[in-house]
Amino acid sequence: MSSNYCYGFLCFVPLDANAPRFFGFSEFLAGLALMVLAWTIADVRYRFRVRTTPIPLQGITFSVVAAVGVLTLLTDLWRAEQWLVPRGNLLTPSGWQAFLGGLFLLTFLTWAWFAFIRPPVFGKRNAQRYGQILYQFILKGSPSELSVIADEVSRSAKSLIRHATDRGEFKNYRRHEKEDKNPPKVTACANDILLLIADKRFCRAIVESSPGTALAVFHEIGETQKYGIPVEIFSKNIVNEALANKNSFLFHEAEGYESGLLGYHKPLSQAMFSNHKMVEVIGTLLDPDIWDKRKWDAAQWKAYCRVVLMTLRDYVEKDFWNHSFVLYRAKGYIEHAVFDLYKIDGIANSGWDDDVQARLRVVVDFIKDAIEILEKSGVPEGLQLRVREEHRWESFYDHLASLIFEVIFSASAVRSPANQCWWIQHNSVWGELFNFRSLNGAAGKVVKFKVRRLVYNEIVDMVRFPNFKGARILGFCLNVMGITVKDQDYFDDSRALQKVVLSWTKQNYAWLYSYNPQVAEACLVDGITYDKGNRRLVKTYPAEGLRREPEYVYFDVDPPPPEVEKS
Repeated sequence: MSSNYCYGFLCFVPLDANAPRFFGFSEFLAGLALMVLAWTIADVRYRFRVRTTPIPLQGITFSVVAAVGVLTLLTDLWRAEQWLVPRGNLLTPSGWQAFLGGLFLLTFLTWAWFAFIRPPVFGKRNAQRYGQILYQFILKGSPSELSVIADEVSRSAKSLIRHATDRGEFKNYRRHEKEDKNPPKVTACANDILLLIADKRFCRAIVESSPGTALAVFHEIGETQKYGIPVEIFSKNIVNEALANKNSFLFHEAEGYESGLLGYHKPLSQAMFSNHKMVEVIGTLLDPDIWDKRKWDAAQWKAYCRVVLMTLRDYVEKDFWNHSFVLYRAKGYIEHAVFDLYKIDGIANSGWDDDVQARLRVVVDFIKDAIEILEKSGVPEGLQLRVREEHRWESFYDHLASLIFEVIFSASAVRSPANQCWWIQHNSVWGELFNFRSLNGAAGKVVKFKVRRLVYNEIVDMVRFPNFKGARILGFCLNVMGITVKDQDYFDDSRALQKVVLSWTKQNYAWLYSYNPQVAEACLVDGITYDKGNRRLVKTYPAEGLRREPEYVYFDVDPPPPEVEKS
């Protein structure tokens, strides 16, 4: 018989030791063991999710589990000792156990909800915590962890872009304007995170194992048109890491016949490079690392040229009459891809598959593809063929002509042996762009006109200032066009230039030789010599193949002025 102990209206009875028990301390320990096992085997992905929840889930979990453990232990002790409890039906022993068990279960389900069912994303309630945890992982720099965290960041891309500060289309020209020094906390954190994920190790992890993160970021930028957010460093590092990794999306999203469906769709390349305005405002998407690009091979330059063409296509369609800084810089980078052609000068065994020659073919193919894009758009009305000194604005036609001129100058460094010189200068450059009715459309004719003008101006400028650059350009022209005028149709593009070059050579070569023999010698490639006694250039075709004896072609030049000859 139980005893009642009453104090006024409040009565107590001993707790029944034989009452049903379904959640005691032993059950708590068994459940805790399973929970600890789940926490222990959870990988970095779920730890990151739990630590970035809108509530301090780790602290709450510890507090609740500790409280439930202490209360279940006290409950079992109370039951064993049959200590007094208030009499009544408001909270029975079974209800108390159910409350503790339910609280314990709710804690586990809350943890599982955020870890598996509804992972947290960056937002107002967890902005600072999200940034701090992400900072710790990136600072640690573990490649295996960064690859997982990079994938997690993709789910927050939309929120990050939405909250970040958009400095606008003319962000680079607003340094004098007063910026908001006290932005909302979520905005400040979003800006910091966009700078944080620009870490090269993190960008490398994105490229290697989570390209969807980059796709999510740039797709959202394009959708919201917030081009002025602080993603300049992130963009540059993503592109450079993608170019450094030949297993990246830039190499897989090639042409359809090479990459299948991804080659046709090009999802990530389209998101990043097909919007010229976005590329222009961000400003760094087409800027390769100044040191890394020196080590690029032909495959990497081909991938770079492919994304430049994507931007060029949108620029020509939508914004042709405005100067594009990013495309102008890209043109400069591409022309430097062949700056080291001089390395194969004098090397007789340089093969067709040599990387230097392969890079030259990539650049020439880029030029032809760029002109094809201009062809599809049509030559704009009012485009000037000749840009004089008083007109400083240059169109992309002028930029392409400048690129071709620089390629010609680089190719002119290969002067020997004669076969190698001919292969590089004529077969790889001049024949691809000028002879045999190449690039014969309206846009191609405009570009070739501008190239001929640049070549001619460089040569005639040697009258004012004899120099080695002009000499090499003249040597290139004498080699690829020859020292006799040909009437065949496939030389139509170069015949006018050939005539004026030969006319200049006839009038000035002897003078140039008398004035500076070294510059004059730089005008001649292997196989062409100057006969000073007879004042003529001699083109020698050696005895080889079916030719049993050497063949000579002569080009007479005018004598120098008397005062120069005497000096």
